[in-house]
Amino acid sequence: MERVRISIPEDLPFFIEEKVRVSDLNYGNHLGNDAVLSLLHEGRMQFLNSFGWDEMDLAGVGLIMADSAIEYKSEGFLGDRLKIFVGFGRKSPVGFDLLYRIEKRDGQLVAKAKTGMICFDYDKRKIVSLPEEVTEKIKS
Repeated sequence: MERVRISIPEDLPFFIEEKVRVSDLNYGNHLGNDAVLSLLHEGRMQFLNSFGWDEMDLAGVGLIMADSAIEYKSEGFLGDRLKIFVGFGRKSPVGFDLLYRIEKRDGQLVAKAKTGMICFDYDKRKIVSLPEEVTEKIKS
C-alpha cells in the first residue's frame, strides 16, 4: 500500500508551542489524528496572525482548506510539549500550500503535514485570486 510522503524543509520560519492535553488523546492513549489537525489549525492561525491576517481576512479575501495530508512519525503523549512549525509551500494563482512539522522539545519528529489553502469569497461563495500582498510574503 502506498503511503503519504510529505517533503518539509528544515527551516520553517515560524513555530508555536502547545502541550498535549487529555482531550487530545485517543483510545490508544496517545495524540489522536483529530487533535493533530487541530494543532495544525492553531499553528496556521497564529502564523497568519503574525502577518496581520486570519482565515476570514487574508489581505481582503477569505481562505478555505482544499486538502490536507499528515504523515505520522511518532506518538505524542499527555503532557508532551510540542513545537508546531509552519511555513509557506507552493503557491498558485488562487492559493498556496502551508507546510507543518510537529516535534517534541527534544527534536523527535511527531508528524509532517501539508494543507492546501484556497482564496475564497464567502459572500459570493466562489474562489478568488491570491492577493498580491500575500504573493509577496510567500516569495520572501
